[in-house]
Amino acid sequence: MTRYVLGRFVHADLEDIWDYIAIDDIDAADRWIEKLLDVIEMLSRTPEIGHKRQDLTTLPLMFWSVGAYLVIYRKQARGIEIVAVTQGARHIPSLLSSRIP
Repeated sequence: MTRYVLGRFVHADLEDIWDYIAIDDIDAADRWIEKLLDVIEMLSRTPEIGHKRQDLTTLPLMFWSVGAYLVIYRKQARGIEIVAVTQGARHIPSLLSSRIP
């Protein structure tokens, strides 16, 4: 049973990551997306392992690093919602303000 949902922008996040990596190596792009999806599945089983980042947001969000990427999620009654999968160097407060009213 899947205990996570992808937020409305997350499919585009994953496509953008794949596109960027695939410019140099399609197989590497496939491996990165698989790794990110594996991490999302792991987070859905153990959501408490993430970290709050009050320096980035006061919202009840959790963060998990995967290489240069961040998986940003929030706990829900029956699992987690993935809010964003993004490059960690992005301005996260701006990204979140455009996704969460």
